[in-house]
Amino acid sequence: MDGNGRWARERGLPRIEGHRRGSEAVRACTAGCIEAGVKNLTLYAFSKENWQRPADEVQALMGLLDRFLVERTAEILEQNIRLRAIGHLQDLPEKGRRRLEDTIAKSAGNTALNLTLALSYSSRAEITDAARAIARAARDGTLDPETITEDTVSSHLYTAGEPDPDLLIRTSGEMRISNFLLWQLSYTEIVVTPKLWPEFTKDDLFAAVREYAGRHRRYGGI
Repeated sequence: MDGNGRWARERGLPRIEGHRRGSEAVRACTAGCIEAGVKNLTLYAFSKENWQRPADEVQALMGLLDRFLVERTAEILEQNIRLRAIGHLQDLPEKGRRRLEDTIAKSAGNTALNLTLALSYSSRAEITDAARAIARAARDGTLDPETITEDTVSSHLYTAGEPDPDLLIRTSGEMRISNFLLWQLSYTEIVVTPKLWPEFTKDDLFAAVREYAGRHRRYGGI
C-alpha cells in the first residue's frame, strides 16, 4: 500500500497524515472486496524494514494501528470480516498486539472476507523461519528430508492453509515486489496502478479485478 508519504508531501502535510488517509483507503478496499465477492485480502501494512524509519514516525504508525483496531473492530464484526495477522507480531508494542489478538479472536468465526494484515512482515524472514522449522523437524526425526515437497514448505509458512494470491495490486507505480509473499506470489498476476494508496478507491479495486479477469493464466503451460 505505497504512496502515503508522497501523497502527504504533495499537499504540504506531515507524513503521518498520509498514513492516516491511507487507513481510510483500507475501509474502501475491504468493502469493495466484499461487494466483488473476493474472499481473501492481504494488506502489507508494515514491513520489518519499516522499523528503520524515524522513531516518531514508527510510533505514530503503531498508534494508527491501535486506533484502527479501536475504531474498526465493531465494523469488522458487523461486516462479518475475519481478521488475521502475519509477521513477527512479537515486535509490536504490547498494547497494540493485545488489541490485535483480541480482534482476531472475536472475528475468528466470520466468513464474508478473510482480511490478513502483514505486520512487521518480511517474506525472506518467513521463508527463513519455515526452513528453520523444517530443519528442526528433520533433526528431531519427525520429518524425513527425502519426503520434503513444495507442500511441506507451504505448510510451514505464516500463510499455511490459505490459498496463494490470484492478484497482486501495487499502488503508486512501484515496479517491485518489496519482500512481500515471495513464495506465494510465484504465479500471481500483477496489476500496477499509478494511484497513491490514500487515493485508492473501490472503483480502482474493481478496475484491477476486471483487468485480472481478462487475463489467461497458464502456470508455465501453453
